[in-house]
Amino acid sequence: MVNLDSRVITLTAIFAAIYAAGVMVLAPISYGIVQVRVADALIPLSVIFGWPAICGVTLGCLVANVYGGLGLTDVILGSIANLVAAYSAYYWRKKPFLACISASLTVSIIVGGYLWILFSVPWEVSLLGVLAGSLVSIDILGYGLLKALSRIGYTSSE
Repeated sequence: MVNLDSRVITLTAIFAAIYAAGVMVLAPISYGIVQVRVADALIPLSVIFGWPAICGVTLGCLVANVYGGLGLTDVILGSIANLVAAYSAYYWRKKPFLACISASLTVSIIVGGYLWILFSVPWEVSLLGVLAGSLVSIDILGYGLLKALSRIGYTSSE
């Protein structure tokens, strides 16, 4: 069960705000077939912060995708992709590298699975474009951020 105390609500709001702002500020590289959503580096932090991070990156994605202008499909499915990816990372929290890989594959399959329709490109191009960006943002930046926070004392939530 999720505890809705002020700390949880505050952390969720912080994750949502940082995610949405990060995507919107870096809009030229955040939307498209090949997208490097630097804000996706927050997804692996669900390993440490649990539900506040999961809900925060989901809400942040919803806000960012409304701003992005690709329509309701992107708003709904993109948010679902972040929800599933962040939960997947949380599920694999005892194996942080696997947590990052599962999150990047989830985002790539879900988002790459519909962007090809929105951009009228072959589905392979869409999947590989999103995967390339996810490898950078989630598996390199996110894993690095996760390891850096672990080194200074933050540990897996349970």
